[in-house]
Amino acid sequence: MFIKPYGDTLDDGAVQLSFTLPVACGGRAKEGARQYVLKLGFKHAEIVHAHPLSPEFTFFVAYAKTDAALDYSKVEYAEAVDKSMTMDQVNDYIRENFGRKLVVIGACTGTDAHTVGIDAIMNMKGYNHHFGLERYPMIEAHNLGSQVPNEKLLEQARKLKADAVLVSQIVTQKDVHIHNLTNLIELAEAEKLRDKLVMVIGGPRVNNKLAKELGYDAGFGPGTFAEDVATFVAKKLARTLLKK
Repeated sequence: MFIKPYGDTLDDGAVQLSFTLPVACGGRAKEGARQYVLKLGFKHAEIVHAHPLSPEFTFFVAYAKTDAALDYSKVEYAEAVDKSMTMDQVNDYIRENFGRKLVVIGACTGTDAHTVGIDAIMNMKGYNHHFGLERYPMIEAHNLGSQVPNEKLLEQARKLKADAVLVSQIVTQKDVHIHNLTNLIELAEAEKLRDKLVMVIGGPRVNNKLAKELGYDAGFGPGTFAEDVATFVAKKLARTLLKK
């Protein structure tokens, strides 16, 4: 099954691109941006928006078309959760399978100071009408906030006898999130905690594939709610218990 981008008609190959070039905004800049899009291999390029970010930098939006097609039948990707339980279903599942509260620790680690991601999952009020883990009766949730050193996170995980650790990474410039997440896994393995914890990561540049590559149990990107994470954690822990 081969697929192409869709604009006005099926398989017309229409795409929208946005980028910034280090040039002053103007007619010459627009023409340069158009030629650059053509150099990328696109056809029928048109600059539909140009806005100066500074005297020497311009942001562009371009429309163009491509002949490239993708064999979608060969795309492989496994979601962390196929179907999420509701908050009530998660609590019932934990009662039935564990008979106790699950302890979950969350933090935005390293130098990252943006708590919007971890707060959406952990805080009682949650996000977009989806309550956070603090609202779950069968989950003991601890939100450690932002700029938490990886060592401190693992120290708290050991102290609180955590079942799962959630890490949010919003800042991704120069792959700083990759370096920090790799360091956390290495520390967990060195302290012999990795096999004792369900470790989950999330953020705007995170997905389940990346998480697995880095050594985590699961990864969640934009559009994730607390019940998605709770479903994964509870079922992952239940499978672990069955193996013992």
